[in-house]
Amino acid sequence: MLAWDRGWRREARAAWLCGLALAGVLTAIDLGRGGFGWPHGCCWAALGATLVLVLRPARITAGDGWLASRGLLRERRVRTDLLTRIRRADGMAPRLVLMDITGGRVELDPQVLADNPLLWHHLDAGARLARERGVLLEGAGVLTALAERIDGEGARRLLSSVKISPSGD
Repeated sequence: MLAWDRGWRREARAAWLCGLALAGVLTAIDLGRGGFGWPHGCCWAALGATLVLVLRPARITAGDGWLASRGLLRERRVRTDLLTRIRRADGMAPRLVLMDITGGRVELDPQVLADNPLLWHHLDAGARLARERGVLLEGAGVLTALAERIDGEGARRLLSSVKISPSGD
């Protein structure tokens, strides 16, 4: 069964809207000043397209034993049942870095896993296999912390949907 990031289309659409809005605003300013010409129009279109390229998220998909991230130019894929390393790179945008025995490497936003239980299930099941096989050498703690966070968020969502507070009130 194939799993994918259900929020990707919304985020990709937002990237396109931002790029179009930037190009539109810059064109409108040029038209208002009376200085619009084709060189300016091409420049504003290029700036808008660049913004789309920067903001467009990678498309994350997963299946039995694999997880992939498709960017603009290529797809990166890891075998989740052969993971050797899982690292968390914190910063402005936290990233989860997955590396497998074959040299595959995928970076993704941990929130994508929290928002998509099927993606999380595929990664977790594969990582458990890798741990059982003894190939997961680094990152079991990162995976455990991520599992606790995702499971906690899921439980809170479930409890709030049935109007029960987690504290028992």
